[in-house]
Amino acid sequence: MSLPAFAALLERLVFTPGRLAKLALLRDWYATQPDPDRGVGLAALTGELVFTAAKPALIRDMVAARTDPVLLALSHDYVGDFAETVALIWPEREGVNTPAPDLAEVVEALELTPKAELPGLIAGWLDALDATGRLALIKLITGGLRVGVSGRLARVALAEWSGRAVEEIEEVWHGVAPPYTALFHWLEGKAERPDPREAPVFRPLMLAHPLEDADLAALDPAQWRAEWKWDGIRVQLTAGPGGRRLWSRGGEDVSGAFPEIIEAMNFHAVLDGELLVVREGEVAPFADLQQRLNRKVVTPKMQKDYPAGVRLYDLLFEGTEDLRGLPFDQRRARLEAWVARHAPARMDLSPQIAFASVAQLAEIREGARAASIEGLMLKRADSPYVAGRVKGLWWKWKRAPLSIDAVLMYAQRGHGKRSSFYSDYTFGLWRPDGQGGEELVPVGKAYSGYTDQELTWLDRWIRNHTTGRFGPVREVEKALVLEVIFDAAQLSTRHKSGVALRFPRIARIRTDKPASEADRLENLMSYVAAARPEEG
Repeated sequence: MSLPAFAALLERLVFTPGRLAKLALLRDWYATQPDPDRGVGLAALTGELVFTAAKPALIRDMVAARTDPVLLALSHDYVGDFAETVALIWPEREGVNTPAPDLAEVVEALELTPKAELPGLIAGWLDALDATGRLALIKLITGGLRVGVSGRLARVALAEWSGRAVEEIEEVWHGVAPPYTALFHWLEGKAERPDPREAPVFRPLMLAHPLEDADLAALDPAQWRAEWKWDGIRVQLTAGPGGRRLWSRGGEDVSGAFPEIIEAMNFHAVLDGELLVVREGEVAPFADLQQRLNRKVVTPKMQKDYPAGVRLYDLLFEGTEDLRGLPFDQRRARLEAWVARHAPARMDLSPQIAFASVAQLAEIREGARAASIEGLMLKRADSPYVAGRVKGLWWKWKRAPLSIDAVLMYAQRGHGKRSSFYSDYTFGLWRPDGQGGEELVPVGKAYSGYTDQELTWLDRWIRNHTTGRFGPVREVEKALVLEVIFDAAQLSTRHKSGVALRFPRIARIRTDKPASEADRLENLMSYVAAARPEEG
């Protein structure tokens, strides 16, 4: 597959919003492209390609040397996406007729070429490609494809193309490496299933459906088990002779950010749990855990200030024995015995909650917010552990979200298909300005919750009410009220307002409400669940 073919795929994915249409594009690509290029492309789409020497800064330096800096800055402000800006502004050279390279050839050259020679190599490719090809090359190097394809979606497309269950593919995925030749040959029936042996591979997690009123009314307490839904991130711990890994719910390896958890995984098992910051047995607010997430380097001080722990929910494998087919009650008994026997450091059991009636359970749930807990999990006593979201086996009963009416202050362009829209919104609340009046202070940023029609309306309003520009950010007239819902509010010394919001999203555009009637900061402060300000 040539690079232009991959560029065409990326372009179609960007402008194809529907999930089913994206799956169709991926299925066709798997079926028509040769090895090893299709595997290299798959690795690029799923974020598995990482170049040691070719970095985004290299591209910045190259384009800065070939274009006027003022024109580059203005173009970036107008376009929004840096890679797209470079692809469009790169000066074309007449007389260049070098054929476009294959995708695998590009990847191999980026890995093997000495760092000092990379600018010349990449410039030669950029000279030979059109704008679409240049965009694909830059995205490939910088790793920011942003075409609406997650690793999960790519694997679902593999399953649909091959006729294999996606769960089968998930269980070998982390045991194979790009360009995935063995994986493709198995899916095409040309070879045996890749054997990850004792590699610490990810097993797809079992997920819960939101509990609706009708489901709650039909609930028989005798058939269900209740646990707290802790306010952290879901993880899977996989350890054995082949290594140790800590996986996020989407199958991302997050081991590097939590070395103390990896060190404590001195066992042979696969466990399901919630990653939290825990101090002296007490769960800290989610804002504390955020200090540890998405970090490549974790200092001893950070480990001390934000000590990580895992609250265990389930036991999937004990040694090589697969327990997922057992009923929940039996798995829970095995988990309790396993914890008592191994007593792993930095881990404990998530306690079960006794209840005799739905009314009693509802009363227990009402106390979740005061305890900084997301809500409840309900698991049927006889449920096996099955991948995905199977309705009727597990329910999640989250506490109701909080809301504020806030004033839109700033807007920034989004990414991917939203790169041409102002879709990231900073909003604020009123507080006394110390001079007898009031001022707006930013309290959060939201990227979701609105419909496509609302996005279009907001984008038009922002462009027509801009009062200032700061690079890709627009300041707007303080006149539009947004109803914002969020899961929790926590004190934070890192924010000017002194508070941070958990999962803010836009619930409604309040054109009916003047900005002067938006909420005050003191209203938000009344929601604060944590009395201790966030450190750092």
